[in-house]
Amino acid sequence: MKLYHIGITFLLCILVKVLNPYILEATQLNYFDLLQRNHEENKSEQIILLDIDEKSIKKNGRWPWDRDVLAKEINKLPDNNLIALNVLLSERGRGNKDVFLAEAFVRKPIVAATQVIDDYDLEPKMHIGTTTLGPRDAIDFVKDYKGILTPVPELAQFINGFGALAAEPSIDGVVREVPIIVGARGKIFPSFALETIRVAVGDISYQIKTTETGIEWVRIPAYKPIITSDNGAVYNSYWNKFQRASISDLGDLWIPEGSIVIIGPTFAGSNTISTPVGAMFPHEVQANLIETIVKNTVITRPDYFALLELLTMILMGGLFVLLLRKTPMWFSGLVFLALATGSVIGSGYLFNTYYMLFSPVMILLGSILIFGHTAFIEFYRQFKLRQQIKKQFETYLDPRQVALLQKNPELLKLGGERKEMTFLFMDICGFTPISEHYKNNDDPEGLVELVNEFLNKMSNIILDNGGTIDKYMGDCIMAFWNAPLPCENHAELAVKSSIEIEKEVNELKRIYKERNLPDISVGTGINSGDCIVGNMGSESRFDYSVIGDAVNLAARLEATAARGDYIDYKTIVSEYTVSQLPDTYNKKSIGTIKVKGKEEEIKIYSVS
Repeated sequence: MKLYHIGITFLLCILVKVLNPYILEATQLNYFDLLQRNHEENKSEQIILLDIDEKSIKKNGRWPWDRDVLAKEINKLPDNNLIALNVLLSERGRGNKDVFLAEAFVRKPIVAATQVIDDYDLEPKMHIGTTTLGPRDAIDFVKDYKGILTPVPELAQFINGFGALAAEPSIDGVVREVPIIVGARGKIFPSFALETIRVAVGDISYQIKTTETGIEWVRIPAYKPIITSDNGAVYNSYWNKFQRASISDLGDLWIPEGSIVIIGPTFAGSNTISTPVGAMFPHEVQANLIETIVKNTVITRPDYFALLELLTMILMGGLFVLLLRKTPMWFSGLVFLALATGSVIGSGYLFNTYYMLFSPVMILLGSILIFGHTAFIEFYRQFKLRQQIKKQFETYLDPRQVALLQKNPELLKLGGERKEMTFLFMDICGFTPISEHYKNNDDPEGLVELVNEFLNKMSNIILDNGGTIDKYMGDCIMAFWNAPLPCENHAELAVKSSIEIEKEVNELKRIYKERNLPDISVGTGINSGDCIVGNMGSESRFDYSVIGDAVNLAARLEATAARGDYIDYKTIVSEYTVSQLPDTYNKKSIGTIKVKGKEEEIKIYSVS
């Protein structure tokens, strides 16, 4: 396996994670949205939404209403409920009717929306003091707008709180994070949701904690610190459901004491905001933010999560590389599925339990790329190994054996190994007269054709009996059994081949006689014993072959058979092979033979 190829894939995955391109970030954000959509709904008991909808427009006329009309609807609300107006009152009403709305504000606690602007200067007239804890001023980390649109003075003097409307859409235009503090003209102002909570609990200020790199948290003294991003935004939770009704139905609506009533437009043409759970009206977004802060379901994504995700991807990728090299692919696939599923389940657990955003997107993407690349390389390596096996053994083995080796390459140990095997050497006796015959007839091609015909028939016998043809040496065949595929009865199959060879030679003798060719005979030697078998040769050229004394003895027996004192014995078998034959064979002792380099003589047999 070319590990540097995998290394390139690793580096590409790391680079993608670090650069975080649009498609990756968008995919990650969509995954976070999916977590929100699948979260269990929370039914709010404290917040009520009043919609300025089509029904109320039909009743009271087109928007914006005259201030006395809005005052009449607000007067229907109980005095002990906090009213949060998610509508701008930055211009005076028609007909000097602001006085009616001011009178309504006097009797009820009111929070009014303000709007940050950046197209012209406007001095913010309403400001709540903040206490900053930390080395740097909070204004350093928030966008400092040029001004804020606030309610007209005739109304502002009777309003209890002013909250800024601002949003920070993600790269895909979806509002996931909402600022809870904003900057304008060098001062810090609360968001609409934060100011609504402050007025509801009666606190008089805010606390902000900063670090050298950003804002850490914002706090209303009555609540625990609200963890924010560096720029003071909160990742909103959108799984909250609220009691809601048309503002025109106030007379028929029961509103629990102490509720926060948020009023906002929903009629056709009203502004909507894209959120992880779909389009929402602005006062719905603010209601979810209030519920998020009150219930402490603020979603966070610690800075170290990005590094943790990267390390997890690298570790998983490294594990897959190791597994694919050491274990079957199906096992590696199961481990991949288990870890991939585990990363998704773990991410869901962190979100549902701790409201923390851990992204498995790059972990899965990187793991898929690394696993796929490694699996492809491993598959390609196996393919090349099978091709190598086929190329190396297709002329030595029966095609069925080659197919078995290709299917199970582990049966073939590359290199050398010690094994007990049986060896067969077979040679044409009296080849010189045949050669002279073709020479005298000026027909060397005929000689080649004859030799090939002869060797083909002998080779088929050996292959049909499961033997491996090691090599052809002129008119000689060297074959062996029990490698590369195991064969328990290797001695018997070698002897069986020699008997069939003798029968085939007798048939060829008849055929050659009809062709007026000289008589032909063979000598075959068979021996069994230990040897070294494997790929042997140089780095650039090698063969699958055998070496050892047992091989040499088989060659010596072949050189003796059908010659001299043993001219009547076409096949000579050593005592080591005979000892492994079943009793069904007829074994005749024909003498002994002494091998060069050895003192003891070896018994030899003729077997039929």
